[in-house]
Amino acid sequence: MSTSQKISSHPWLRERIDWLIQVRWYFAVGVLALIVVADQLIPDSLPVPVLVAVTASIALYNATFRWYAARLKQTESPDLEQRYWRFTHLQIVLDLLVITVLLHYTGGVENPFYLFYIFHITTASILLPRRFAFIYAALATVLYGALVCAELFEWIPHVHLAGFVTLQRYQRGIYVGAVVLSFGLTLFFSAYLASAIAETLRRRERQLLESNLSCEVRAGELGRLNARLAELDKSRSQFIRLVTHELRAPVAAIQSYLRLILDGYVPAEKQREIVEKAERRALEQLALIADLLDLARLQERREEHKTELVDVAQVLHGVAELMQARAEDKDLFFSMEIEPNLSPVQANPEHIKQLWTNLISNAIKYTEPGGIVVVNLTQNPKYVVGMVRDTGIGMSPEQQAHLFEEFYRTEEAKAMERQGTGLGLSIVKKVVESYGGRIWAESEQGKGSRFSFMLPRVT
Repeated sequence: MSTSQKISSHPWLRERIDWLIQVRWYFAVGVLALIVVADQLIPDSLPVPVLVAVTASIALYNATFRWYAARLKQTESPDLEQRYWRFTHLQIVLDLLVITVLLHYTGGVENPFYLFYIFHITTASILLPRRFAFIYAALATVLYGALVCAELFEWIPHVHLAGFVTLQRYQRGIYVGAVVLSFGLTLFFSAYLASAIAETLRRRERQLLESNLSCEVRAGELGRLNARLAELDKSRSQFIRLVTHELRAPVAAIQSYLRLILDGYVPAEKQREIVEKAERRALEQLALIADLLDLARLQERREEHKTELVDVAQVLHGVAELMQARAEDKDLFFSMEIEPNLSPVQANPEHIKQLWTNLISNAIKYTEPGGIVVVNLTQNPKYVVGMVRDTGIGMSPEQQAHLFEEFYRTEEAKAMERQGTGLGLSIVKKVVESYGGRIWAESEQGKGSRFSFMLPRVT
């Protein structure tokens, strides 16, 4: 459905209906005034009581229309717009009938006020599609033609405006035919002209509404983009502050160690110890820089990653061989459970290696000697599912909420293992999500953690 079709027309139509009802009050008052004036100018020519009754009927049905219009305004209905259209048609048809009755009792073809038909045809042309304007122009022509012909052939009595026109006018067939023909042509021309103007205005109004809607949509998109840019700028600033903090302290420590040696404050037998401390700090910085580079690469578009079909189990075996020695050094029970015949995943092999290395090394690092680290790898109809479980220090729910944030480490983790960049789990999360997967953690403080991830399998 196009934008123009979505734009409802009933608020506009409701305003026009209110206007039409208001104009009808003026019309009723004007008819009464004309009756009074005409009765003074040509006394005893008009059936005044009948005309007053017809005018009263106009006021009555207009009051009913006003009540119904107020009721429609308070109505919430799926067919509300259709009800407004039907209401409009009813008013126009009834008005045309009443005008015909008024013309009959005020001289028929002798009465020049048959031009009032044009007002309603113009109104119909403005409110309704063009085909209805022509239909109502034809209806008005038929009603007026039927009236004057019925009087011509004396099927109904003629009300003569004595003293205003000659009696024979309504009896001249050529004159009556000419009046009806010119009247009909005038109505159709008015309908064509008014409907053409109205359709042009409606089209431009729709275009303006569509433009406004488009502007609102774009403004909303720009607002969201601005908010996103502000969020990214805030994250970038925060990231720079964190990186600066993480780099500055160790570099300052290394510089202090070297300055102590250069200034001669460290005895020769202690210099090696100080240099080794400086080296450890330098190695920590190299690890941090490596993690930062990995994080930057993962933030590139996925299309720029070189991917291939990767056997996740094979990569796990390679990582496990490296981690087995570390687990044995801490006296940990390390085991793997791998489902046979696993489907491959479409990924970069180095990313999958980073994924296993970070999860398993964290589990070993934060598990007390004598603990357990278990790795499990299975699949379901859509995903390859990996899991690393440990009996380590665990985390509270509050800590888990920040688990995948960059540079985040719990106080317990810092106390247990001083070395660590706090970027490992951020890297893991970006690896998994960059390939359309998902990662989550379950943990209980003091009882261990379980990290699970899913990657789309290639079938």
